[in-house]
Amino acid sequence: MTLLSDDQKMLQATAAGVLADEGSIAKQHRHWRDTHCEDGFGHALWERFGELGLNGICIAERHGGLGLGATEAALVLEEIGRNLTPSPFLTTAVVAARAIDGTGHAERWYPGVLAGEAVLALAIDEGPRHAPEQTALEARRQGNGFILNGRKQFAVQAASADMIVTAARTSGEPGDRHGITLFAVPRDAAALKNVDLADSSKAARLTFENVALDADAVIGEVDGGWAPLSRALDAGRAGAAAELVGVAAGAAAMTFDYLRTRKQFGKAIGEFQALQHRAAHLYCEIEIARAAVLKAAQLIDSGDERAELHVAVAKAKAEEVASLAAREGVQMHGGIGMTDEHDIGLYLKREAVLGELFGDVYYHRNRVAELSDY
Repeated sequence: MTLLSDDQKMLQATAAGVLADEGSIAKQHRHWRDTHCEDGFGHALWERFGELGLNGICIAERHGGLGLGATEAALVLEEIGRNLTPSPFLTTAVVAARAIDGTGHAERWYPGVLAGEAVLALAIDEGPRHAPEQTALEARRQGNGFILNGRKQFAVQAASADMIVTAARTSGEPGDRHGITLFAVPRDAAALKNVDLADSSKAARLTFENVALDADAVIGEVDGGWAPLSRALDAGRAGAAAELVGVAAGAAAMTFDYLRTRKQFGKAIGEFQALQHRAAHLYCEIEIARAAVLKAAQLIDSGDERAELHVAVAKAKAEEVASLAAREGVQMHGGIGMTDEHDIGLYLKREAVLGELFGDVYYHRNRVAELSDY
């Protein structure tokens, strides 16, 4: 890829090698699914990420990280998606790490994240759709702290997390961006119900009933949580888009290989022109989505004001393309594509979950329209 520097290409090659081996579908996805692991991912691989320095990509050098950015994180996440590797990398090392950056909580949690020992989660959504500005979870002042009452859902890997970055309302009404405050909530502070998602990953529903937190739990400024939350969510959206590109690329590679080897009427089915056209179209769409993701990540890293718009474009496009790749893969594989025996169907399930994370295609299409003054 000509847009990448030599260092970025080296990082990409390292991630690709490790994840194709240690993070493969058989060793990770199927293993943790079939053993009914409550975490849904392997802590040994998470520690391996730490050994390789991958967990420090979005953490500044002054904290012991690599001081890189969203572009390098996207390269790792594409390989995670390609191999369907269950990992807390996105929620912990990208989103939560950015949410606590510049606060005292960074000093508390970054060492564990860098070592692959700590897992962080994010509790934002409360309704059936992603809508962070609709935060209604109440954080009421009491003494030197706060009392939290309300609910959260779709908190990915929250049951495995040591700390959950939680958005709550300290003033205003749902729909207001001002008045949202971020809190560092211990996992055992709220009642938690762990649930299986379509791809066998884990998310939790959290119930806060008079949960008492002291003032030190506040991340950043009281009532000023929208800005750091937006930065963290945009990093997460770009990361999820990169992982979706990996899902699309992995499904497409598996499908193209099948087209080359499966024979009907004495020839490989990939020789049939109708399938060639569909394969070529899919290849082009994946390249477009990858370019959109890299552009969004680069704008985040440069602090460009256009980043928010390009992140929305990237998330919408990547989800659309990953859905196309997974559906085309299942269909071109025929009957075996509908069975659990074959891995192609697993890409369809992963796309369905990632597509909803941090806003689905409709949410981001609407964001593009709003940000373009429509």
